[in-house]
Amino acid sequence: MRIGLFGTGAYGLALSSVLVDNNCEVTMWTKFEEEKNSLEKTRKADNYIPNYKIEDSIKFTTNVEECIKDKDLLIIAIPAAFVDSLCIEMKPFIKGNNILIATKGIEQGTGLFMHEIVKKHLNTRNIAVISGPTFAVDIVTKMPIGLSIASKSPETILISKGALQNNYVRLRETNDVTGVEICGSIKNVIALAAGMLEGLKANESTKAMLIAEAMHDMEAILDAFNCNKRTVLSYSGIGDLLLTCTSTKSRNFSFGKLLGENTEREKIKEYLEQKTVEGYYTLESIYQLLKDKKVTIPMIDLIYEIAVKGKKPDLLLTFLVYKS
Repeated sequence: MRIGLFGTGAYGLALSSVLVDNNCEVTMWTKFEEEKNSLEKTRKADNYIPNYKIEDSIKFTTNVEECIKDKDLLIIAIPAAFVDSLCIEMKPFIKGNNILIATKGIEQGTGLFMHEIVKKHLNTRNIAVISGPTFAVDIVTKMPIGLSIASKSPETILISKGALQNNYVRLRETNDVTGVEICGSIKNVIALAAGMLEGLKANESTKAMLIAEAMHDMEAILDAFNCNKRTVLSYSGIGDLLLTCTSTKSRNFSFGKLLGENTEREKIKEYLEQKTVEGYYTLESIYQLLKDKKVTIPMIDLIYEIAVKGKKPDLLLTFLVYKS
């Protein structure tokens, strides 16, 4: 199977290792010529996945058409903020292609989910999304991992499973595309709160309390968007929530920890400039989306007040007890 993979960050590289294990021919796209040359020469990306060697068979390109031409499956694994501009570049070359979205998040300004952006720009309805508890550094160890795959296209699910599923990767199917995207996005926001608790030196019991309350809120959000409430029990729901809310490998968790430690706002700003914290940007989008739908989720409101408006993080401790 021939795969065009857009994105040479940690997650894209990790997925490429699975694809190669499954005997796929992989071409990876990056926007930057310097990055392409470095990856080709060193076959390393220690700033993303330390001590990982990129398979020699993987090709790199900065040419969008080359990454699309004659491919059986296209995978998008770039930060959410750049999906729209990438799709505009892809548009002239897309005719019914199978596209798998590995990007999590909600577009700022428009409130669009990733599959909605792809559908808006590209001439295809063969779109799927994957989401679940999988850090890039864990994927390359080849230990068992689970992902939710969601699509209205049986063909795209079949091709995606053929590309990615093997003896250490399990994909569970659903047709709840928006539900899987909501869970994959919201868990990053909840991870900010989990990090705040870490910064506040809260104990394990309090952290578990947060996760339990967050599951109720995720279910309410799914219901507000007319999704399947049981999606909260999937790999993309409770699976990803547990992983992201309990590990310092998560940038969202680490950022929340800084907030919980009452770090100076200037240092907070620097952190956001240096790292992609999807939960922070998703927070603004989901906050506005819920307001537009006239749906109140008090936990999202409080996280917004702390992370964006600068309120004291210890409000979270009181909130967990008196949350209505």
